Amino acid sequence: MATTSQIHYFHSLQKSWIFTTRKTPSYSPKSNRSSSVIICNSSTNNRHISGGRKLRAAVIGGGPAGSSAAEALSRGGIETYLIERSPSGAKPCGGAIPLCMLDEFSIPLDLIDRRVTQMKIISPSNLTVDFGKTLKPHEYIAMIRREVLDSFLRSRAESVGTNIINALFTHLELPDSPNSPYTLHYNSNGSKESISVDVVIGADGANSRVAKSIDAGNYSYAIAFQERIRLPDEKMKYYENLAEMYVGNDISPDFYGWVFPKCDHVAVGTGTVCSKQDIKLYQNGVRERVKEKIYGGKVIKVEAHPIPEHPRPRRVRGRVALVGDSAGYVTKCSGEGIYFAAKSGRMCGEAVVRASMNGVRMIDEKDLRREYLKKWDSQYINTFRFLDILQKVFYGNNAARECLVEICGCDYVQRMTFESYLYKKLARGNPWEDVKMVVNTVGSLIRSNIIKEEMERLEV
Repeated sequence: MATTSQIHYFHSLQKSWIFTTRKTPSYSPKSNRSSSVIICNSSTNNRHISGGRKLRAAVIGGGPAGSSAAEALSRGGIETYLIERSPSGAKPCGGAIPLCMLDEFSIPLDLIDRRVTQMKIISPSNLTVDFGKTLKPHEYIAMIRREVLDSFLRSRAESVGTNIINALFTHLELPDSPNSPYTLHYNSNGSKESISVDVVIGADGANSRVAKSIDAGNYSYAIAFQERIRLPDEKMKYYENLAEMYVGNDISPDFYGWVFPKCDHVAVGTGTVCSKQDIKLYQNGVRERVKEKIYGGKVIKVEAHPIPEHPRPRRVRGRVALVGDSAGYVTKCSGEGIYFAAKSGRMCGEAVVRASMNGVRMIDEKDLRREYLKKWDSQYINTFRFLDILQKVFYGNNAARECLVEICGCDYVQRMTFESYLYKKLARGNPWEDVKMVVNTVGSLIRSNIIKEEMERLEV
């Protein structure tokens, strides 16, 4: 689930309270990477595959992570199979993606439902901040339905050679020797089938069966609940290019609620980690906050799905790697996962291509750790750790949430937020403004707690 830029204020706090991700080399899915061999620096380059065949890989799960991995593998000369049980399905997801993803993953503009240029964040006391006032004329948040995006990415992977298997993956049979194949078992139209491969990439979501097969360890997770609501034309006009985010104990004890515009409806939802059994109660809280804006609307779909809260303890074992939600690549605070899913899938697929010299060499766990896991962690792992801390700071109580909304009104905070979120690159701030931001944040936290204490005293 990806939120709008509002909450990405947090991204502006790391490194002098300004966090940004490092820019990575551009990748064009139209390039023919199989035309040249990528030499891997390894002392085991002599492990060529016998029989004249290419390395064989299976990707489990056809979301952004799985499809991006499969595409990278196929383009790199790997014999690739993608197993997806429900091609027409869609997880409950805000569907917001950054501008850089449109270019980096060559997403056609006609897939975009809405170009959001107005964003509002609403505090527990209904203090509302306009979070889109610093957007430049060409900037917007792209809103895409997951079923549309996922279908496009799968089709593109298939067009470059990926073999799509519409089936339910059931379990993974581990090899009995270092170079023996993995056997994947799945149900296809009521028939039990199996396939043997050299490499497995698990992209089968938060409840990953691949992760269970390699004893990847547990993680805490949130439950996301969302209703798709078709509004009357005059109501839908209000949300034409507007997204809203709500915070408060009535919305969630540790997350936020959202109203995101889609092609002909709005997505209204919330999530929680610590109080999953009360998710419908919190959904009612969101609906109560927006009841006048969605009055007369008709619920056309109800969705619920687990969302991981931190990376798994183990993400690589043998010749098996986890990506996307299976690996736990969803950021705290924002719940952003689409970009990181696609990015991790592509990075893992390209890692296999490099390590296998375009499919002619057998790889091992050391290859996956060096070429995929080490590079991913060096680029992104601190992001997840840092946002974990900030979620505890700003989502602990309503006073802290009031502080969050207050500091989001700062133009400098907003601009740094958009620079980091929209482009996933280093946003060079003004040192003096950085200091002011830190001071204002601390001051806002102090004021918020004072207000909280006074309210509690008056209630007594």
